[in-house]
Amino acid sequence: MTNTQRQKISAKAQQFTESVIREMTRVALQHGAVNLAQGFPDFPCPPELKQAAYEAIETDVNQYAITWGDRPFREAIAKKVHWYLGLDINPETQITVTCGSTEAMAAVMLATVNPGDEVIIFEPYYENYGPDAILASATPRYVTLHPPDWTFDETELRQAFSANTKAIIINTPHNPTGKVFTREELTLIAELCQKWDVLAFTDEIYEHILYDRSQHIALANLPGMAERTITINGLSKTYSVTGWRVGYILANPELTNAIRKVHDFLTVGAPAPLQRAGVAAMQLPPSYYQELAQLYHEKRDRILHILDQVQIPYFLPKGAYYVFADISKFGYKTDIEFTNHLIKNIGVAVVPGSSFFSQPEKGNTFIRFCFSKRPETLQTAADRLLKLQPNLQPTS
Repeated sequence: MTNTQRQKISAKAQQFTESVIREMTRVALQHGAVNLAQGFPDFPCPPELKQAAYEAIETDVNQYAITWGDRPFREAIAKKVHWYLGLDINPETQITVTCGSTEAMAAVMLATVNPGDEVIIFEPYYENYGPDAILASATPRYVTLHPPDWTFDETELRQAFSANTKAIIINTPHNPTGKVFTREELTLIAELCQKWDVLAFTDEIYEHILYDRSQHIALANLPGMAERTITINGLSKTYSVTGWRVGYILANPELTNAIRKVHDFLTVGAPAPLQRAGVAAMQLPPSYYQELAQLYHEKRDRILHILDQVQIPYFLPKGAYYVFADISKFGYKTDIEFTNHLIKNIGVAVVPGSSFFSQPEKGNTFIRFCFSKRPETLQTAADRLLKLQPNLQPTS
């Protein structure tokens, strides 16, 4: 026997916390707060998807699909990607269906990144990216997106690339800021990826939610990037089915082969009947996406009107369904303190900005509102915020 006690928790697991975003939903439920924190719609998905899911279960599509994805779904993805993004993807060798885009990013990291490799992450960032890099034994290298337009400094980005860089993550439209990366920005990223032989992991889950004539550009379409871009997407946001957990990955055959092996041993496969229902999603007409963009444009304008009334400054989102707000004027010491006040005393849950930064103090003056909610949900939030507006100031 030895007096030394074995460490029961891995060094990796000690480097990050549980999801703050998901935690805010639990706290909102506990206090009866309106949930403008976690990014899920509280309205129905398209009826075509419901019917397709019913039919899939009724016809006994209840067992394992092919590990890397139900063939009809992969074929439908390839057709949709072709007409929307202009990418020619072979459904047999270039698509992997996963348990949501969250598993997709983890599988991509584990399949391509080695211990000691660096992964460039734009900051602020969706909170999963840092832990994903750590789980893959990589070193995150953060590059700041600067307000108010959330642009990166070209010199800072160039300096982030080195012989140790294995990949860069690009999330466009961007969570939490609503930034949409421009062609000029993506062209520079493409140039650096090719110069340093770096892979690009693109999270394009909000590709159809765009405002003010913003254009979604697939990095894989830029010259020289088709072979080194791994595109991640899913059903969750575009089709309002975040609980279905169906995502997908587009990559060249060599990368896809590695990703499929990792995916197999992570989850075996995504839910078979919901993959089959995903065919209906991929076959929705272009008018669906136009109506979706208009729906979210109205929701964006509604939440911005609320914030104007409450006098909470914000950054105008060009895509996705979040508003990143500046709370510095209210005098709270931290975003956590402000967020707790909103939940417990006002009845509205948001996400503290610190959860989107590698150093929490950088996010102390920010919070994120989610507006993928029914009009009545947004109205309830407005009523609570307006009624208690004087109490936004910290008590002495």
